[in-house]
Amino acid sequence: MYIAEQLKKKNIAEYLLYMWQVEDIVRAHSLDIEKLKESYLKQFQAEGEQAKSLEEWYKNLIDMMRAEGIQTQGHLQVNKNIVIFLTDLHNELLKSSKFPFYTAAYYKALPFIVELRNKSQNKEVPELETCFEALYGVMMLRLQQKPIGEETQRAIADITKLVAMLSDYYKQDKEGTLNFE
Repeated sequence: MYIAEQLKKKNIAEYLLYMWQVEDIVRAHSLDIEKLKESYLKQFQAEGEQAKSLEEWYKNLIDMMRAEGIQTQGHLQVNKNIVIFLTDLHNELLKSSKFPFYTAAYYKALPFIVELRNKSQNKEVPELETCFEALYGVMMLRLQQKPIGEETQRAIADITKLVAMLSDYYKQDKEGTLNFE
């Protein structure tokens, strides 16, 4: 919960990837708060009020996941909304002539995005969601200490640059300092 709050303020891309990981952690514990408390939440060593609020946060996530029918796969609507907002911002940045470095980063990553979308089962997924899925997939491979091929590393490097720039622009937009004119 506290990690999520900090990431949301600091880096929206890291926040989204973190929240996707939290969704998977909740699923791995069968959406059962007792299992989560027993084997996962105890590592945070929260006590008293902090432990209660952490548990409450996870309970709320579990309730939302059940209500939205994403017990086995998919993402919470609040996380989907972030992808939608980022997609809108991405499109605005591409339309504007004030952001040539962002446009260049996009076109450098685009062949990889197209290739990933062609390999995907759902070709209707927005480009940015494809980027986040690729980043999340590589994050999971690293956590499992599995090898990552050279081509994948090149693709992820370009996608990471694009998403990092977008994340910075998101922060500027939230602060009211992003100017499209």
